[in-house]
Amino acid sequence: MVPARAVLYFLSFSGFLVSFMMRTDINIAMIAMARLPRPSLYAANASSTPMYCYNPANVTDELDADNVTKEEGEFDWDATTQSTILGSFYWCYILSQVVGGILTQYFGTKTVFGFSQFITAICSLLIPSAAPLHYGAVIALRSIQGIASGLTWPAMYAMVGHWIPAVERSRFMSSFQGFSFGIGLTYPLCGFLIAHFGWRVVFYVTGSVGILWCLIWWLLAFDTPAQHPRISASERRYIETNVGNTVVGEKGLLVPWHSILTSLPAWSISITTFGRIWIHYTFIIPGPMYMKTVLGFSIQKNGLMSGAPFLCSYVSSVLFCYLADVLVNKKILSLTNVRKLFTAMSQIIPGLLVLAIAYLGCNITLVLIAWFFAVTLITASYAGAMASVVDIAPNLAGPILAFAQTIHMTASFLSPIAAGIILQESQTLEQWQQVFWLSAIVSCGTYIFFQAFGTADIQPWNYPNKKVPVDINQTLQPLHCKQNGTSLKDNSEAAEG
Repeated sequence: MVPARAVLYFLSFSGFLVSFMMRTDINIAMIAMARLPRPSLYAANASSTPMYCYNPANVTDELDADNVTKEEGEFDWDATTQSTILGSFYWCYILSQVVGGILTQYFGTKTVFGFSQFITAICSLLIPSAAPLHYGAVIALRSIQGIASGLTWPAMYAMVGHWIPAVERSRFMSSFQGFSFGIGLTYPLCGFLIAHFGWRVVFYVTGSVGILWCLIWWLLAFDTPAQHPRISASERRYIETNVGNTVVGEKGLLVPWHSILTSLPAWSISITTFGRIWIHYTFIIPGPMYMKTVLGFSIQKNGLMSGAPFLCSYVSSVLFCYLADVLVNKKILSLTNVRKLFTAMSQIIPGLLVLAIAYLGCNITLVLIAWFFAVTLITASYAGAMASVVDIAPNLAGPILAFAQTIHMTASFLSPIAAGIILQESQTLEQWQQVFWLSAIVSCGTYIFFQAFGTADIQPWNYPNKKVPVDINQTLQPLHCKQNGTSLKDNSEAAEG
């Protein structure tokens, strides 16, 4: 009774939610795990710019009771060690992107995505036992998590190419915003768990949720409509008619790496999304530290304020993806122009907002409003450049995403490293302005590449031997068009739900 595509949407959404719970839990937990040296936090600054939005010499009761006592930390890990622990995930995450695309071509999304989540969950459960042994043990577990998690995105993109027709693709891409929901849920949840039960419980909770999700995935996920035992005949016919010749249903298709590596559209996606990841991870990783050391938030308030914008991001992603489909289906804009419009919304406007945050100073209300809007608008990319990954080569979406992620996910550790270098001497408002300026320049500057070279047109190398089917344009018609006198909508009425 439930369309298979709706089930796949749920699995994609929940899968990325769980994946990012296990990935980002340590960002908040680290505040409670490691001792922060007070002198470096409250160092004097000769600048006329205010250093903090509270007086460190006269700490409020809330800050003193929560931040100092409960967040004193258990381990003597200096800033370099903490950065290494947090960054180790992303170094290895990048290395496994291409591997994920290749493995998906041979083993399918069900196997690759499922096992990657299972391994990540096991590592989360082991972190509380590893931390007291040596920080190197935590780095090893985080590295394994990074390798495993790097397989997930290429795997899921490959499945989209087989299951979702082009006219529905923008809407389905909103399911990938499960990661925003995961971040938004994890930060306040971790703040609550740490305040009441200690940091160890954080990893036990996220790891257990990951194991449970793997069981659901294995029961409900299938690589193609043809392999699904419960899909209705009408829905399968609708999918296969509308996906048509844009994908090849066989595993083991040779990947034309030379064509991908020399493709300007593929490079434009990679470079542009590098800027989006850079500004996004400015909010994700250094963001909670900014709220603690500059705004003076307690850990529970920190978790809530850090996470709430990401909860809103899911709603905005659904709205953006729906609007993108409306613009395409009503022929208001071409698919390529829609992708460029929403990419600009996801990078240019957040870049300007992060500059506003830099100069709003201690006007905390306006800072949080700008913060909310910036994080929310970043999700427009999933109706923009990120959707173009499937547009330009639905048959090779996994390898293309692997290529793009290998490039743009370097920003996931370069962004916090750059912030760490800028903030090495002191974490004052003046220093944070430099962090925000850098994020704005990278975000806005990289968009130029997609504006110049981005496209939604299917590339010839999407097909074996570069043989483009003669009926490709018919395959990609909107749902309401007529083919052979029969409406595709009529053929798929039961599947549309």
